[in-house]
This record gives sequence, structure tokens and C-alpha cells, in this order.
Amino acid sequence: MRVLVLGAGYAGLTLARDLERRLPADADLTVVNDSPHHLVQHEVHRAIRRPAVADAIQVPLDEALDRAEVVVDRVTAVDRDARTVELAAGDALHYDYCAVCLGAETAYYGIPGLESHSVPLKRVADAETIRKRFFDDCDEGGTVVVGGAGLSGVQVAGELAALRDEEDAHADIVLVEQLDAVAPSFDESFQRAVRDELLDRGVEIRTETTVESVTEATVQTDTGNLDYDLLVWTGGIAGDEAMGGERPAVRADLRLDGRTFVVGDAARAVDADGEPVPASASAALREAKTVAGNIAAQVEFEADADENEFAPRPDPYRFEVPGWIVSVGNGAVAQVGPSIFRGKAAKAMKATVGAGHLTSVGAISRAVDLVDEELHA
Repeated sequence: MRVLVLGAGYAGLTLARDLERRLPADADLTVVNDSPHHLVQHEVHRAIRRPAVADAIQVPLDEALDRAEVVVDRVTAVDRDARTVELAAGDALHYDYCAVCLGAETAYYGIPGLESHSVPLKRVADAETIRKRFFDDCDEGGTVVVGGAGLSGVQVAGELAALRDEEDAHADIVLVEQLDAVAPSFDESFQRAVRDELLDRGVEIRTETTVESVTEATVQTDTGNLDYDLLVWTGGIAGDEAMGGERPAVRADLRLDGRTFVVGDAARAVDADGEPVPASASAALREAKTVAGNIAAQVEFEADADENEFAPRPDPYRFEVPGWIVSVGNGAVAQVGPSIFRGKAAKAMKATVGAGHLTSVGAISRAVDLVDEELHA
């Protein structure tokens, strides 16, 4: 019996660690990831201003996992009919059960020139590129445009504004959003607090502005042209190439079929209440727990098929999170229930989120380092 976990982000690593505990000893568990490290994705923006934080937010998989075999390679295709996974190195892995946790890539929506002229923020290398470009092109006066005012865009804009102020640079930071508010997927009270935090840090906000095309020096929008020296694009997500660039739709049990699950940002999920699940670390972590239980139950059923008459019914996932939090440079905004927090309280909450995740995967020393970086930012 072989169980594959494709990807070791929030969903993949949490799922694999749970399966290590739940699966019988004779079941093979394999994790395939394109890097030997797990990345704390929602802290990558910190590496723009604090390069040393990269060490704290990258956890070696051989430290985080005990019994799982780790294969460092890129998944190129998933054949559900043959139950095989193809890898870039040319190998193919067979599976009895597979959890696709490949996350999502940056979406460019076919906008002319956007992909070739912008920098995304998905990996530590992207943060390093943004930092270098900032000092090369904007330190003596220039304009940084951040496209997309979801939580990722807000955090990038805030971090760049803080870097500008620390270095006494003269760059303008402009945050562009197609919809009518920053953090457009959230409650109005949260949106207002995030907007105020950005404005307090000297970020120019342009909502209701659609990017139509990009040249080497100009972002062309439906409200006029915007000259730039550095363009960072966080405006959307698309599926991994191994899934044909799609994020397949799954229901609350997160199954594509009886043996293949899609978890976290890799899927467009609807939960047990029929509500769409947002692409977020909070959702990915909780989805992983549900899927781990369902896979383990199915493996146990197959192991004792002669004694079990009915296959277990998979548990559904229900999206429930206590709140939301976003860093904005040296500040933060948190929502817990209906209450909104800014200032020291929000900053302290933000520090505990990444550290809590690192602790949950056994990286306690890295959690301490991350808290130190957060609280002294």
C-alpha cells in the first residue's frame, strides 16, 4: 500500500505528519516536493527587508518528517486512471492513495507583458530579487507598483514601505487593485483598518484600477498609465502545471475520485456547508487534518477488507477559522470575531501565527528566531 503526498507546503507537510502517525507500519508513505525544505509561505515577504529571516522560514523536510520517504523532484503530471505520478527526472510513482498538495502559482490572466516584466512573490528567491531590484532601481528615487491588494499584496507593499523608510530611500510605493477596496474578500471593518495602516505608512492606494497591459517601464490601466521602476505582481493564483494549470473543483471531502484528493490552494473547494473555501494557510492546514483522517480510515479498511462490510464514509471539511491577520510593514491588522486590532496587539498576534506553525512541525528553534524577527521588525 503506497500513499503519495505531492507537495510539502502547509497542506502537504501537515498531511504527511498526520499520516506518519495514523498509517499502519506496513504502509509506504512518500512525499514529493520540488525543494528539500518546507516554506512558511505567509512569511516570505519578510525576507524582502530582513534576508536573515529566510533561515527561520525554511524547514528541512528530513527534520520535519520521521518515516516518510522524501523525493525531491517536480511533479509534471498526475494520471488518475493509471494511478501514477510523473516526475521531471523521468520517474513515475504508482499510488494507492494520493493527496495533491501542490499549492498554486501566480496567475497573469493573459495580460500582455505582465509576466515578463513583473516579479512574483512565491519563493525566497523572489524576495531576494525584489530586494535587489529595489536597491538597484528605486533607492535614489523611483516607483514600485504592487499589483493586487489581497493579503499578499498588502504585505509586500507594507514591507517595501518599511524598507524605504529604514534606508531613507525616496521611492513611491503604489498598490493597485481592480476591485473597490484593499483586502476585497474580507469584512469592511477589516478593509478599513488595512487601508488606514497602509496609508499611515505612506503607501499610495489605487483601487478600481484594472491592469490592461505592461511594458518595460509602464503599467497601462483603464484609469491611465503608471510609470514604474519595479513591478511586483500578487494579483491572483492559478493551478500548478501538473494539474494542467487548473485548480480543480472538489466538494467537502476534497476528493477528485475515490483514491485522489486535492488539498489546500491546489483546489477550489466547497465545504460541508456549501460555502466556497478561500485559498489560505488556515484552510489548508485544517483541510489536511480532514484528509489525513479519511485516507487513514480507507487504508485501514482495505487492510481488513475481509472483516469490514462497508467502506468508511469520508468526513467532510467545514471551513471555520477564528479570524484573519496581515502584517503591514512594522504594523499589523488582526480580526478576531467581530473585533479589529491594530498596533502592538495585532503585531504580537502576527508573531505567534508563523511561530505556532513552525512549532507544530517540530521546528522550535526556527519559531524562536521568527518571533525575534517579527517583534523587532
